[in-house]
Amino acid sequence: MSTFLWIAETLNFGKRLLTSVTWRSWSPSETITRMGGPMTTTFVKKASVFLCSLLFGCFVLRHTLFAAAPTDAKKNPDSQGYIFFPSHDEIVAQARKEGKLLALSLLGRHSYKPLINAFKQRYPFIADMSLEEIGATEAPQRLLLELKAGSATKWDVLSVAPDFYPDYLPYVKKLDILRMALQKVLAIPPAMIDPKNRSAVSITSSIHAIAYNKKILPENRVPANWEEFLKPEFKGKKFLVDIRPIGFAAMAAGLGEEWMLDYARKIAAQDPIWIRGQSRYLTSIAVGEYSLFHLAFHYSCLRETAKNPTASLGCRVVEPVPARIQNFVAMSNTASHPYAGLLWLEFLATPEGQRIIDEYEPFNASIYSPGSKLATLIKGKKLSVNNWETIHNSEKWQATAVEAFGFPKAGT
Repeated sequence: MSTFLWIAETLNFGKRLLTSVTWRSWSPSETITRMGGPMTTTFVKKASVFLCSLLFGCFVLRHTLFAAAPTDAKKNPDSQGYIFFPSHDEIVAQARKEGKLLALSLLGRHSYKPLINAFKQRYPFIADMSLEEIGATEAPQRLLLELKAGSATKWDVLSVAPDFYPDYLPYVKKLDILRMALQKVLAIPPAMIDPKNRSAVSITSSIHAIAYNKKILPENRVPANWEEFLKPEFKGKKFLVDIRPIGFAAMAAGLGEEWMLDYARKIAAQDPIWIRGQSRYLTSIAVGEYSLFHLAFHYSCLRETAKNPTASLGCRVVEPVPARIQNFVAMSNTASHPYAGLLWLEFLATPEGQRIIDEYEPFNASIYSPGSKLATLIKGKKLSVNNWETIHNSEKWQATAVEAFGFPKAGT
């Protein structure tokens, strides 16, 4: 029997009760004044039965209509309100009706055109697409304030740096992307998806390496592991250390917080050159102003090398390789084009999308994307990865590393 036939039968049942059932009041003379005339308690009880039947039918109708939406929450008690689309064809069909997509991105602008062109080749019916760059520091904070105020409603897809991810979660649509990936509805490697919140995809990763000047520091003198930075020969302003210790947080994720803090104290005892930022210092190493950079961003080092292949900048990857997931993309709660947005999230995680990211942002695609340059580079190596299970500890670990360096806490 269909849902609507069942509801009709329920209402008819209530009507039959009203016409055929009579209750006697314990006090036959008891009446209630209604619109200027008497209304017996028998009538009140009959009306109550019909009203209850009517309300029950409406409740069932409302509940059934919401359950008919593609959430699968009614069937799966573990869904916790997450929306699940059982068919990729359904997503494509609905995206065809939307025909539009507005997305934010943390990727460099130079990658936008090739990504959009490739996406439109797959889905030419999404003709109206806008991709806007959002910075990794101040812009996400401004956007967060706008989301809280309810004024940032035009974007379908958000792009979030790991440092801000917990703050953005209340504004992310609860799509069960993980389940859709596990059931092959979406072609996204499950390791790229947040296993707890299930609605965000990490489309890039980064690793830390050693940057050095080949002419000043011969290769055989470059540290072969992280402990070699503690040698006496590297004491006293011999290498650079960024006071934003993202790499130390990655070490804590794989080697333990206590190991990281002990190592941070020992690095501080080496009296390094404290800096903030990376790009300009990598340029300084390339021209010979400095010789060695501890925990440099590997992709930044390679990018600087690509600018001048004949320069003296070297980039060495040592084990355990500190790595972290980054660039989280998710659907906005206010998305007007969620189906097109889902196809965009999927595309960014496909081999084609990852290949384009690799081409325009070398060695920056996900370590969990089979065949990516980074996945190939680290294959078989010992890793220390700040992943979905640990990324929420990043802020704390960075703060404790700064304290271990001997710098005062904020506000002291």
